[in-house]
Amino acid sequence: MAEEEKEEIKSFKDLGLCDELVEACDSLGWKTPTKIQVEAIPQALEGKDLIGVAQTGSGKTGAFALPIIHALLESHANQEYKSAPVFFALVLSPTRELAIQIAEQFEALGSGISLKCAVLVGGMDQMQQKIAIGKRPHIIVGTPGRLLDHLKTTKGFSLSMLKYLVLDEADRLLNEDFEKALDEILNVIPRDRRTFLFSATMTKKVKKLQRACLKDPVKIQAAPKYSTVDTLKEQYCFIPAKHKDCYLVYILNEMSGSTSMVFTRTCDATRLLSFILRNLNIRAIPISGQMTQSKRLGALNKFKSGECNVLICTDVASRGLDIPSVDMVINYDIPTNSKDYFHRVGRTARAGRSGVAISLVNQYELEWYLQIEKLNGKKLPKYPAEEEEVLLLSESVTEAKRLAQMKLKELGGTKKRSFGDDDEGDIEKYLGRKGSGKGGGKGGGKKFKKR
Repeated sequence: MAEEEKEEIKSFKDLGLCDELVEACDSLGWKTPTKIQVEAIPQALEGKDLIGVAQTGSGKTGAFALPIIHALLESHANQEYKSAPVFFALVLSPTRELAIQIAEQFEALGSGISLKCAVLVGGMDQMQQKIAIGKRPHIIVGTPGRLLDHLKTTKGFSLSMLKYLVLDEADRLLNEDFEKALDEILNVIPRDRRTFLFSATMTKKVKKLQRACLKDPVKIQAAPKYSTVDTLKEQYCFIPAKHKDCYLVYILNEMSGSTSMVFTRTCDATRLLSFILRNLNIRAIPISGQMTQSKRLGALNKFKSGECNVLICTDVASRGLDIPSVDMVINYDIPTNSKDYFHRVGRTARAGRSGVAISLVNQYELEWYLQIEKLNGKKLPKYPAEEEEVLLLSESVTEAKRLAQMKLKELGGTKKRSFGDDDEGDIEKYLGRKGSGKGGGKGGGKKFKKR
């Protein structure tokens, strides 16, 4: 019977959301709720704590943003507050880019009701963030470290009236990298609140979940614990380590009309590969944790706009980023943590679109790859690449790599520059070329008022 009832839910109105939010969803082109939204939103509207597990690209942000905005409107309408409540919800994210994206989605859903949102992340101007806090936003989205800085140093900033806490990509936030900051934040926010944990993969370590102070949470598993969407075509290519660059270039040339993300293990590799590919007239741009935040956002914007159609990245870009145009993900380096594979390949085949994920596996990475197949519960097909054909590129790739290494050595002597600062002029110069084309791609409404 429960299953039959779920089948009947065909609109956001059926989930119990208010008219303003139903209209907001319609204006964003959200015609029908996703599986995680169908499962999570009614439970959240009933005031339950949630642990939500769903595949990347399945609408997790909407699953927590919609009930929070609904509750915000309801609090105001019921005159619980004379004006719209401030610092009503806190959303924590492990990466800056994901935090910015979450805030954009909140603002889009709340545009008709003048929803105010502040983003508190590292690498950005703290004074501007203090000004944003001073405007008393309804929603705070941030990374743990920078949020904690503001709680300690920004005069008048307190989360003592907080009603909702969301941990997005919760499995990352609950690990030891964020442990100290998260514990301090939990100590200064009210225990009487609703708490939502969402991720594509979730830890089973109960003690870590208890640290987040959930009260009788409802667990929603809208997908198997580790899985990829049906529209994703996954393949692997077993290769000698010494020919990895040739295989990467071969695949990018074969898929020359695609928008691609290439994942590496290190920041240095993103930089080297981007120079190699540019030397071969492939429009590549790097993004990694060693770049300044403005450079990271600049790289993302160039990729989203199509100026560059290959993004070379570390796992800083594997969590939550929603770039609908990504056709292909290439694992240049196999992740040592198998869970990261699912986050990486989730950057493509989003919102029902098809996508391709190709993993380049060398002799040293086989064990990690086999662990991924085990978690995935299936053997992946082999990517069809004839070695003799691939190695025809060897001479040009070797020369491109030599030139790239020379360029990096030359730039390495300039101590004043931070990672990525030298790339901007180089990219602009490159984008101005007329190359061979290889690798080419492609308000108003109801407002909160004082009563």
